[in-house]
Amino acid sequence: MRVFLRFVVMAVGIVVLVFGIVFAIQSGSAKQQIADSIAPLRLNQVNATYDLVTEYQKIFMAAEEPDIQAGKAAPSAMYNYLTIQRTSLGLVKSNIGLANLVLTMGIVDIVLGIGIVLAAALVPGKKQKPEIPLQK
Repeated sequence: MRVFLRFVVMAVGIVVLVFGIVFAIQSGSAKQQIADSIAPLRLNQVNATYDLVTEYQKIFMAAEEPDIQAGKAAPSAMYNYLTIQRTSLGLVKSNIGLANLVLTMGIVDIVLGIGIVLAAALVPGKKQKPEIPLQK
């Protein structure tokens, strides 16, 4: 029975380890896909650009929103542009965060898988009957 449990635990550890490797690889390809879709903007520039666009959009919103709400004017092209940019950059930020989460999950799964495989390797096998020395 112990040998069977040892193999089951080792199989679970290997599966967790494989999932961790897959998650880590998928995270890298997801980040690359995000970087390709926002080029020429780089991933490390997203937060600063988002903050800058947000500030400009708030300025336009403060100036235009009262007239828009009162029905006196329509949003300007720049206001719409900044709103769309802010929304798009917010989605990019969330996608980057999700890719980082998947990478973290992959690393945790790899460590967990290694630990489970090592734990299975340390489980003793079938109990051996002690040998009784023959006396002459």
